[in-house]
Amino acid sequence: MTRTFGAAVVGLLAVAVAQAHFVYLVPAEDGSAVKLVFSDTLDPDTNVNIEKVANTKLTVRDAAGKETPATMKKGDGFYEVAVPGAGSRVVYGVAEYGVLQKGDAKPFRLAYYPKAVLGGPADKPVGGPLKAEILTDGGAGKVRFRVLHDGKPVDGAEVSVLVPGSGKTERKAVKTDAQGYTEPFAAAGRYGVNARVTETAAGELAGKKYEETRHYATLVVDVK
Repeated sequence: MTRTFGAAVVGLLAVAVAQAHFVYLVPAEDGSAVKLVFSDTLDPDTNVNIEKVANTKLTVRDAAGKETPATMKKGDGFYEVAVPGAGSRVVYGVAEYGVLQKGDAKPFRLAYYPKAVLGGPADKPVGGPLKAEILTDGGAGKVRFRVLHDGKPVDGAEVSVLVPGSGKTERKAVKTDAQGYTEPFAAAGRYGVNARVTETAAGELAGKKYEETRHYATLVVDVK
C-alpha cells in the first residue's frame, strides 16, 4: 500500500466514524435528568428523526440498587428522562433498531445499549438486558474503559472515545486488550464512549432474517 493510498483510507475511515450515529444518554449538569440523543456527538442532532429510537426501553437504578422503568418525554431532537434521587445512579436501556441490509451485503440486526452514570463512575456491570456494556475503571489521569459481551471481556473491540479537552472534544479510536480494557486516558471531564461487538449468529426479528448482530454499547460518564 502506498503512503498516499493509505492516507486516503485512513481519511475515509475517519469520515465514516465522524458520520456514525449512536444512542447516548447525556446527564443534565445537576443530575436531575438525562437526554437520550441519536447523534455522532453528545449533542442532539436535529437533522435526525429521533423517533427512530422511540422504542428504547430505559431503566433507572438508584444508589440502593432499586430499579424503576423510565418515561421518555420528547423534545427537539432528543427524549428527556427524569432521574430522581441523589448520589450514584445509573440509567441504562436497550434500543432495538431492527434488521438492515446495505446493497448486496448480508443483513444484520442492529441494537444499541446506552448507559449513563450520574454522581460518580460505576465499576459494576448492569448485566441483564445489556448484551454489550462499557464500564469505567479508575479516575482522572488513568481512566480506562472496559467492554463486556454477555458479562465477559471482549478482546479487540472497536472503541471510539470522545475525550474532554480545553475548548473542544477530541475523538479517539482504540481497541481493547485481552481483558477488555482500553488504554488509559488522562483528561478529567465528560467522556462519551461507544463500542461495537459483533455476534455472528443468524436469527430472525419481526419477520426479517439476519446473519449477524451488531451490538453497540455507549457510555457517558463524568470523570473527576
